[in-house]
Amino acid sequence: MRLELYKQIVMGLAGAFKGLRLYPPDHPSVRRQVETLEQRFNTALFQQDILRMGILQETLFLGDHLFVGDLPAADDLGRLLEELEVDALEFHRGLTEKELHLFLAVLRQNEIKGASLQGLFAEKGITHIRLAGGQDEEEQWEQEPRQIYGRALTVVNEIFQDVRLGRIPSSQKAKKVVKDMAQMTISDPHALYALSMLKNYDNYTFTHSVNVAVISLTIGRACGLTEEQLRMLGLGGLLHDIGKLKVDLSIINKPGRLTAIEYDNIKRHPSLGAKIVGHMEGIAPEAIDIVLGHHLGFDRKGYPSDARPQGSLAMVDMATIADTYDAITTLRPYQRPVTPREALSHMRELAGTTLHPEYLQAFITSLGSYPVGSMVRLASNEIGVVCKVGIDNPNEIQLKVLIDSHGRHLSEPEMQHLNSRESRRIIAEVDPFLKGINPVDHL
Repeated sequence: MRLELYKQIVMGLAGAFKGLRLYPPDHPSVRRQVETLEQRFNTALFQQDILRMGILQETLFLGDHLFVGDLPAADDLGRLLEELEVDALEFHRGLTEKELHLFLAVLRQNEIKGASLQGLFAEKGITHIRLAGGQDEEEQWEQEPRQIYGRALTVVNEIFQDVRLGRIPSSQKAKKVVKDMAQMTISDPHALYALSMLKNYDNYTFTHSVNVAVISLTIGRACGLTEEQLRMLGLGGLLHDIGKLKVDLSIINKPGRLTAIEYDNIKRHPSLGAKIVGHMEGIAPEAIDIVLGHHLGFDRKGYPSDARPQGSLAMVDMATIADTYDAITTLRPYQRPVTPREALSHMRELAGTTLHPEYLQAFITSLGSYPVGSMVRLASNEIGVVCKVGIDNPNEIQLKVLIDSHGRHLSEPEMQHLNSRESRRIIAEVDPFLKGINPVDHL
Protein backbone atom coordinates (compact mmCIF):
# COMPACT_ATOMS: atom_id res chain seq x y z
CA MET A 1 0.00 0.00 0.00
CA ARG A 2 2.76 2.43 0.96
CA LEU A 3 4.84 1.52 -2.10
CA GLU A 4 1.86 2.21 -4.38
CA LEU A 5 1.35 5.62 -2.73
CA TYR A 6 5.04 6.45 -3.18
CA LYS A 7 4.81 5.54 -6.87
CA GLN A 8 1.80 7.83 -7.22
CA ILE A 9 3.71 10.68 -5.60
CA VAL A 10 6.72 10.22 -7.88
CA MET A 11 4.51 10.04 -10.98
CA GLY A 12 2.52 13.03 -9.75
CA LEU A 13 5.66 15.14 -9.21
CA ALA A 14 7.09 14.25 -12.60
CA GLY A 15 3.75 14.84 -14.31
CA ALA A 16 3.14 18.20 -12.63
CA PHE A 17 6.65 19.34 -13.50
CA LYS A 18 6.15 18.40 -17.15
CA GLY A 19 2.77 20.13 -17.09
CA LEU A 20 4.36 23.37 -15.97
CA ARG A 21 6.72 23.17 -18.95
CA LEU A 22 3.75 22.99 -21.31
CA TYR A 23 1.15 25.19 -19.64
CA PRO A 24 1.02 28.31 -17.45
CA PRO A 25 0.76 27.72 -13.66
CA ASP A 26 -2.95 28.61 -13.53
CA HIS A 27 -3.91 26.15 -16.29
CA PRO A 28 -6.68 23.79 -15.07
CA SER A 29 -4.61 20.73 -15.96
CA VAL A 30 -1.67 21.88 -13.83
CA ARG A 31 -3.92 22.89 -10.97
CA ARG A 32 -5.61 19.47 -10.92
CA GLN A 33 -2.24 17.70 -10.94
CA VAL A 34 -0.92 19.76 -8.04
CA GLU A 35 -4.16 19.35 -6.07
CA THR A 36 -3.98 15.57 -6.43
CA LEU A 37 -0.28 15.60 -5.56
CA GLU A 38 -0.95 17.57 -2.36
CA GLN A 39 -3.56 15.01 -1.29
CA ARG A 40 -1.13 12.13 -1.86
CA PHE A 41 1.68 13.82 0.03
CA ASN A 42 -0.51 14.53 3.03
CA THR A 43 -1.78 10.95 3.00
CA ALA A 44 1.84 9.82 3.23
CA LEU A 45 2.63 12.42 5.89
CA PHE A 46 -0.36 11.52 8.05
CA GLN A 47 1.62 8.92 10.00
CA GLN A 48 5.09 10.47 9.69
CA ASP A 49 6.43 13.99 10.13
CA ILE A 50 8.91 13.93 7.24
CA LEU A 51 9.13 12.19 3.87
CA ARG A 52 12.56 12.29 2.24
CA MET A 53 13.30 12.04 -1.49
CA GLY A 54 16.73 12.04 -3.10
CA ILE A 55 19.48 10.24 -4.98
CA LEU A 56 21.27 7.17 -3.63
CA GLN A 57 23.81 5.42 -5.82
CA GLU A 58 22.45 7.29 -8.87
CA THR A 59 18.94 6.01 -8.14
CA LEU A 60 15.89 7.91 -6.86
CA PHE A 61 14.52 7.02 -3.46
CA LEU A 62 11.36 8.17 -1.70
CA GLY A 63 10.92 7.24 1.93
CA ASP A 64 12.21 3.70 2.36
CA HIS A 65 11.85 2.67 -1.29
CA LEU A 66 14.57 2.73 -3.93
CA PHE A 67 13.21 2.99 -7.49
CA VAL A 68 15.54 0.70 -9.45
CA GLY A 69 14.60 0.95 -13.12
CA ASP A 70 10.92 0.22 -12.62
CA LEU A 71 9.43 3.67 -13.12
CA PRO A 72 10.31 6.17 -15.89
CA ALA A 73 9.00 9.06 -13.76
CA ALA A 74 11.58 8.18 -11.10
CA ASP A 75 14.35 8.41 -13.68
CA ASP A 76 13.06 11.84 -14.75
CA LEU A 77 13.03 13.13 -11.16
CA GLY A 78 16.46 11.68 -10.50
CA ARG A 79 17.93 13.54 -13.48
CA LEU A 80 16.23 16.73 -12.34
CA LEU A 81 17.73 16.51 -8.84
CA GLU A 82 21.16 15.85 -10.31
CA GLU A 83 20.84 18.90 -12.58
CA LEU A 84 19.91 21.00 -9.55
CA GLU A 85 22.83 19.55 -7.55
CA VAL A 86 20.45 18.44 -4.80
CA ASP A 87 21.22 15.26 -2.83
CA ALA A 88 17.87 15.06 -1.10
CA LEU A 89 14.69 16.95 -0.23
CA GLU A 90 12.47 16.71 2.84
CA PHE A 91 8.69 17.11 2.62
CA HIS A 92 7.24 18.00 6.02
CA ARG A 93 3.79 17.48 7.47
CA GLY A 94 1.65 20.55 6.81
CA LEU A 95 2.70 20.81 3.16
CA THR A 96 0.18 22.91 1.22
CA GLU A 97 -0.97 22.91 -2.39
CA LYS A 98 0.35 26.47 -2.79
CA GLU A 99 3.81 25.43 -1.57
CA LEU A 100 3.89 22.55 -4.05
CA HIS A 101 2.92 24.91 -6.86
CA LEU A 102 5.68 27.37 -5.88
CA PHE A 103 8.18 24.53 -5.42
CA LEU A 104 7.57 23.20 -8.93
CA ALA A 105 7.81 26.70 -10.35
CA VAL A 106 11.20 27.16 -8.63
CA LEU A 107 12.50 23.90 -10.08
CA ARG A 108 11.24 24.93 -13.49
CA GLN A 109 13.50 28.01 -13.43
CA ASN A 110 16.54 25.75 -13.05
CA GLU A 111 18.73 28.82 -12.40
CA ILE A 112 19.67 28.46 -8.73
CA LYS A 113 21.33 25.23 -7.68
CA GLY A 114 22.53 23.39 -4.61
CA ALA A 115 22.25 24.90 -1.15
CA SER A 116 21.23 28.26 -2.61
CA LEU A 117 17.80 26.76 -3.32
CA GLN A 118 16.92 26.94 0.39
CA GLY A 119 17.20 30.71 0.33
CA LEU A 120 14.89 30.83 -2.68
CA PHE A 121 12.44 28.51 -0.92
CA ALA A 122 12.47 30.94 1.99
CA GLU A 123 11.76 33.91 -0.26
CA LYS A 124 8.79 32.16 -1.83
CA GLY A 125 7.33 31.08 1.51
CA ILE A 126 8.02 27.38 0.97
CA THR A 127 8.54 26.24 4.55
CA HIS A 128 7.47 22.59 4.40
CA ILE A 129 9.94 21.55 1.68
CA ARG A 130 13.61 21.72 2.65
CA LEU A 131 17.00 20.66 1.43
CA ALA A 132 18.56 17.62 3.04
CA GLY A 133 21.56 15.48 2.28
CA GLY A 134 24.40 13.38 3.50
CA GLN A 135 26.47 16.31 4.73
CA ASP A 136 26.48 17.40 8.32
CA GLU A 137 24.71 20.64 9.14
CA GLU A 138 27.87 22.76 9.19
CA GLU A 139 28.77 21.66 5.66
CA GLN A 140 25.25 21.66 4.28
CA TRP A 141 24.56 25.29 5.09
CA GLU A 142 27.14 27.51 3.55
CA GLN A 143 27.64 30.68 5.47
CA GLU A 144 25.98 32.96 2.95
CA PRO A 145 23.24 35.48 3.79
CA ARG A 146 20.47 33.76 1.83
CA GLN A 147 21.24 30.36 3.34
CA ILE A 148 21.33 31.77 6.88
CA TYR A 149 18.07 33.65 6.30
CA GLY A 150 16.46 30.51 4.90
CA ARG A 151 17.61 28.46 7.87
CA ALA A 152 16.16 31.04 10.23
CA LEU A 153 12.76 30.79 8.52
CA THR A 154 12.90 27.01 8.79
CA VAL A 155 13.81 27.15 12.48
CA VAL A 156 10.97 29.57 13.26
CA ASN A 157 8.52 27.33 11.40
CA GLU A 158 9.62 24.30 13.43
CA ILE A 159 9.39 26.18 16.73
CA PHE A 160 5.94 27.53 15.93
CA GLN A 161 4.76 24.09 14.84
CA ASP A 162 5.87 22.66 18.19
CA VAL A 163 3.95 25.37 20.05
CA ARG A 164 0.80 24.67 18.03
CA LEU A 165 1.07 20.99 18.94
CA GLY A 166 1.49 21.82 22.62
CA ARG A 167 5.16 20.82 22.76
CA ILE A 168 8.01 22.75 24.37
CA PRO A 169 10.22 23.82 21.44
CA SER A 170 13.90 22.99 21.30
CA SER A 171 16.22 25.98 21.49
CA GLN A 172 19.27 24.29 19.96
CA LYS A 173 18.69 25.14 16.29
CA ALA A 174 17.49 28.64 17.16
CA LYS A 175 20.69 29.36 19.08
CA LYS A 176 22.81 27.99 16.24
CA VAL A 177 21.18 30.05 13.50
CA VAL A 178 21.21 33.21 15.64
CA LYS A 179 24.93 32.66 16.29
CA ASP A 180 25.52 32.57 12.52
CA MET A 181 23.29 35.62 12.04
CA ALA A 182 25.23 37.55 14.67
CA GLN A 183 28.59 36.66 13.14
CA MET A 184 27.36 37.63 9.68
CA THR A 185 26.10 40.96 11.03
CA ILE A 186 29.44 41.67 12.69
CA SER A 187 31.35 41.04 9.45
CA ASP A 188 28.85 42.80 7.17
CA PRO A 189 25.96 44.63 8.89
CA HIS A 190 24.06 45.16 5.63
CA ALA A 191 24.15 41.62 4.19
CA LEU A 192 21.29 40.15 6.21
CA TYR A 193 19.60 43.53 6.56
CA ALA A 194 19.11 43.58 2.78
CA LEU A 195 17.20 40.28 3.05
CA SER A 196 14.92 41.76 5.70
CA MET A 197 13.35 43.60 2.77
CA LEU A 198 11.79 40.23 1.88
CA LYS A 199 8.11 40.53 2.72
CA ASN A 200 5.79 37.56 2.35
CA TYR A 201 2.28 38.38 3.53
CA ASP A 202 1.14 34.75 3.29
CA ASN A 203 3.90 33.80 5.73
CA TYR A 204 4.01 37.09 7.61
CA THR A 205 4.43 35.49 11.05
CA PHE A 206 7.58 33.66 9.96
CA THR A 207 9.19 36.42 7.92
CA HIS A 208 8.35 39.09 10.50
CA SER A 209 10.01 37.04 13.26
CA VAL A 210 13.18 36.55 11.21
CA ASN A 211 13.22 40.17 10.03
CA VAL A 212 12.91 41.49 13.59
CA ALA A 213 15.87 39.31 14.57
CA VAL A 214 17.91 40.58 11.60
CA ILE A 215 17.05 44.25 12.18
CA SER A 216 17.64 43.90 15.93
CA LEU A 217 21.14 42.60 15.19
CA THR A 218 21.76 45.54 12.86
CA ILE A 219 20.73 47.94 15.64
CA GLY A 220 22.75 46.06 18.25
CA ARG A 221 25.89 46.22 16.13
CA ALA A 222 25.35 49.94 15.57
CA CYS A 223 25.06 50.37 19.35
CA GLY A 224 28.32 48.51 20.00
CA LEU A 225 27.04 45.26 21.53
CA THR A 226 29.41 42.32 21.93
CA GLU A 227 28.85 39.09 19.99
CA GLU A 228 27.42 37.39 23.08
CA GLN A 229 24.99 40.27 23.59
CA LEU A 230 24.03 40.17 19.91
CA ARG A 231 23.17 36.49 20.22
CA MET A 232 20.78 37.18 23.11
CA LEU A 233 19.27 40.12 21.23
CA GLY A 234 18.82 38.11 18.03
CA LEU A 235 17.27 35.17 19.86
CA GLY A 236 14.79 37.45 21.60
CA GLY A 237 13.91 39.03 18.26
CA LEU A 238 13.43 35.63 16.63
CA LEU A 239 11.01 34.53 19.39
CA HIS A 240 9.38 37.88 20.20
CA ASP A 241 5.93 37.07 18.74
CA ILE A 242 5.70 33.42 19.76
CA GLY A 243 2.85 34.24 22.14
CA LYS A 244 0.60 35.12 19.19
CA LEU A 245 0.26 31.39 18.56
CA LYS A 246 -1.91 31.29 21.68
CA VAL A 247 -4.22 34.06 20.41
CA ASP A 248 -7.25 33.33 18.20
CA LEU A 249 -6.03 33.26 14.59
CA SER A 250 -9.06 35.22 13.39
CA ILE A 251 -7.94 38.13 15.57
CA ILE A 252 -4.33 37.93 14.41
CA ASN A 253 -5.37 37.97 10.75
CA LYS A 254 -8.23 40.44 11.02
CA PRO A 255 -7.76 43.04 8.24
CA GLY A 256 -9.72 45.86 9.88
CA ARG A 257 -9.65 47.69 13.19
CA LEU A 258 -9.80 45.49 16.28
CA THR A 259 -12.56 45.79 18.84
CA ALA A 260 -11.61 46.61 22.44
CA ILE A 261 -12.04 42.95 23.42
CA GLU A 262 -9.95 41.75 20.48
CA TYR A 263 -7.21 44.24 21.30
CA ASP A 264 -7.17 43.04 24.91
CA ASN A 265 -6.63 39.53 23.57
CA ILE A 266 -3.74 40.68 21.39
CA LYS A 267 -2.15 42.42 24.38
CA ARG A 268 -1.81 39.06 26.10
CA HIS A 269 0.74 37.75 23.58
CA PRO A 270 3.93 39.12 25.22
CA SER A 271 3.09 37.47 28.56
CA LEU A 272 2.03 34.24 26.86
CA GLY A 273 5.21 34.27 24.79
CA ALA A 274 7.48 34.89 27.77
CA LYS A 275 5.90 31.91 29.53
CA ILE A 276 6.55 29.66 26.51
CA VAL A 277 10.13 30.83 26.04
CA GLY A 278 10.76 30.52 29.77
CA HIS A 279 10.17 26.77 29.46
CA MET A 280 12.64 26.40 26.59
CA GLU A 281 16.06 25.12 27.55
CA GLY A 282 18.91 27.58 28.07
CA ILE A 283 17.18 30.81 27.00
CA ALA A 284 18.92 33.81 28.57
CA PRO A 285 16.82 36.14 30.75
CA GLU A 286 17.61 39.00 28.35
CA ALA A 287 15.89 37.14 25.50
CA ILE A 288 12.85 36.41 27.66
CA ASP A 289 12.69 40.11 28.57
CA ILE A 290 12.52 40.97 24.86
CA VAL A 291 9.57 38.62 24.35
CA LEU A 292 7.82 40.09 27.39
CA GLY A 293 8.62 43.76 26.84
CA HIS A 294 8.76 44.47 23.11
CA HIS A 295 5.48 46.44 23.33
CA LEU A 296 6.33 48.35 26.50
CA GLY A 297 7.84 51.30 24.63
CA PHE A 298 10.67 53.55 25.70
CA ASP A 299 8.29 55.50 27.97
CA ARG A 300 7.01 52.19 29.46
CA LYS A 301 3.41 53.17 28.75
CA GLY A 302 2.75 50.19 26.52
CA TYR A 303 1.76 46.65 27.46
CA PRO A 304 1.71 44.45 29.43
CA SER A 305 1.39 47.07 32.16
CA ASP A 306 2.34 44.56 34.85
CA ALA A 307 5.50 43.37 33.06
CA ARG A 308 8.42 42.69 35.37
CA PRO A 309 11.56 42.31 33.24
CA GLN A 310 14.46 40.57 34.92
CA GLY A 311 17.27 42.86 33.80
CA SER A 312 18.22 45.91 31.74
CA LEU A 313 15.72 47.01 29.10
CA ALA A 314 18.41 48.09 26.61
CA MET A 315 17.92 45.07 24.35
CA VAL A 316 14.15 45.33 24.74
CA ASP A 317 14.33 48.90 23.40
CA MET A 318 16.44 47.77 20.44
CA ALA A 319 13.99 44.99 19.57
CA THR A 320 11.11 47.46 19.81
CA ILE A 321 12.77 49.63 17.16
CA ALA A 322 13.25 46.59 14.93
CA ASP A 323 9.65 45.44 15.41
CA THR A 324 8.36 48.91 14.55
CA TYR A 325 10.56 49.27 11.46
CA ASP A 326 9.58 45.92 9.96
CA ALA A 327 5.89 46.50 10.65
CA ILE A 328 5.91 49.92 8.99
CA THR A 329 7.69 48.69 5.87
CA THR A 330 5.43 45.64 5.37
CA LEU A 331 2.36 45.55 3.15
CA ARG A 332 -0.72 44.59 5.17
CA PRO A 333 -4.42 44.62 4.26
CA TYR A 334 -4.93 47.73 6.36
CA GLN A 335 -1.83 49.70 5.38
CA ARG A 336 0.37 50.57 2.43
CA PRO A 337 4.06 49.92 3.08
CA VAL A 338 6.40 52.87 3.19
CA THR A 339 9.93 53.14 1.85
CA PRO A 340 12.91 52.75 4.21
CA ARG A 341 13.54 56.50 4.36
CA GLU A 342 9.86 57.24 4.96
CA ALA A 343 9.82 54.65 7.74
CA LEU A 344 12.83 56.18 9.45
CA SER A 345 11.32 59.65 9.14
CA HIS A 346 8.12 58.44 10.80
CA MET A 347 10.10 56.66 13.52
CA ARG A 348 11.96 59.86 14.36
CA GLU A 349 8.58 61.25 15.44
CA LEU A 350 8.31 58.40 17.95
CA ALA A 351 11.77 58.99 19.45
CA GLY A 352 11.56 59.70 23.17
CA THR A 353 8.10 58.17 23.56
CA THR A 354 7.71 54.73 21.96
CA LEU A 355 11.30 54.46 20.71
CA HIS A 356 14.66 54.94 22.42
CA PRO A 357 16.14 58.09 20.81
CA GLU A 358 19.83 57.17 21.05
CA TYR A 359 19.45 53.62 19.77
CA LEU A 360 17.20 54.84 16.96
CA GLN A 361 19.75 57.43 15.88
CA ALA A 362 22.55 54.84 15.90
CA PHE A 363 20.41 52.61 13.68
CA ILE A 364 19.60 55.44 11.26
CA THR A 365 23.25 56.48 11.04
CA SER A 366 24.35 52.91 10.32
CA LEU A 367 21.96 52.64 7.36
CA GLY A 368 23.24 55.77 5.64
CA SER A 369 21.31 58.45 3.81
CA TYR A 370 19.72 55.91 1.48
CA PRO A 371 19.34 52.46 3.10
CA VAL A 372 19.66 49.23 1.15
CA GLY A 373 16.43 48.65 -0.76
CA SER A 374 15.78 52.33 -1.42
CA MET A 375 14.78 53.26 -4.97
CA VAL A 376 16.33 56.58 -5.94
CA ARG A 377 16.50 59.09 -8.77
CA LEU A 378 19.87 60.49 -9.85
CA ALA A 379 20.56 63.97 -11.13
CA SER A 380 20.89 62.33 -14.56
CA ASN A 381 17.21 61.25 -14.22
CA GLU A 382 18.23 57.59 -14.04
CA ILE A 383 16.41 55.46 -11.46
CA GLY A 384 17.94 52.59 -9.54
CA VAL A 385 17.90 50.52 -6.36
CA VAL A 386 20.48 50.86 -3.60
CA CYS A 387 21.74 47.29 -3.29
CA LYS A 388 24.75 47.82 -1.04
CA VAL A 389 26.24 50.49 1.20
CA GLY A 390 29.70 50.73 2.69
CA ILE A 391 30.38 48.97 5.98
CA ASP A 392 32.49 51.77 7.43
CA ASN A 393 30.93 54.55 5.38
CA PRO A 394 27.22 53.94 4.67
CA ASN A 395 27.21 56.85 2.21
CA GLU A 396 29.36 54.84 -0.20
CA ILE A 397 26.62 53.35 -2.30
CA GLN A 398 26.40 50.54 -4.85
CA LEU A 399 23.44 51.28 -7.10
CA LYS A 400 21.72 49.08 -9.66
CA VAL A 401 20.28 51.35 -12.39
CA LEU A 402 16.99 49.96 -13.72
CA ILE A 403 15.55 52.89 -15.68
CA ASP A 404 17.63 55.12 -17.97
CA SER A 405 17.49 58.91 -18.23
CA HIS A 406 14.74 58.67 -20.87
CA GLY A 407 12.47 56.58 -18.66
CA ARG A 408 13.16 53.28 -20.44
CA HIS A 409 13.46 50.10 -18.40
CA LEU A 410 16.86 48.50 -18.99
CA SER A 411 16.91 44.87 -20.04
CA GLU A 412 20.22 44.51 -18.21
CA PRO A 413 20.61 46.66 -15.04
CA GLU A 414 23.79 48.71 -14.82
CA MET A 415 25.88 48.94 -11.66
CA GLN A 416 27.11 52.30 -10.41
CA HIS A 417 29.33 53.02 -7.44
CA LEU A 418 28.84 56.35 -5.70
CA ASN A 419 31.34 57.42 -3.07
CA SER A 420 30.64 59.89 -0.27
CA ARG A 421 31.64 62.88 -2.43
CA GLU A 422 29.24 61.78 -5.17
CA SER A 423 26.26 60.98 -2.97
CA ARG A 424 24.64 64.28 -3.91
CA ARG A 425 24.07 62.79 -7.37
CA ILE A 426 21.03 61.19 -5.74
CA ILE A 427 18.35 63.86 -5.77
CA ALA A 428 15.27 62.04 -4.48
CA GLU A 429 13.75 58.79 -3.30
CA VAL A 430 11.25 57.11 -5.65
CA ASP A 431 8.22 55.08 -4.62
CA PRO A 432 8.87 51.64 -6.19
CA PHE A 433 5.16 50.78 -6.26
CA LEU A 434 4.49 53.66 -8.61
CA LYS A 435 7.10 52.21 -10.97
CA GLY A 436 5.83 48.65 -10.64
CA ILE A 437 9.17 47.46 -9.31
CA ASN A 438 9.92 45.29 -6.29
CA PRO A 439 13.35 46.38 -5.00
CA VAL A 440 13.95 42.98 -3.40
CA ASP A 441 14.14 41.40 -6.85
CA HIS A 442 17.33 43.40 -7.45
CA LEU A 443 19.11 42.96 -4.11
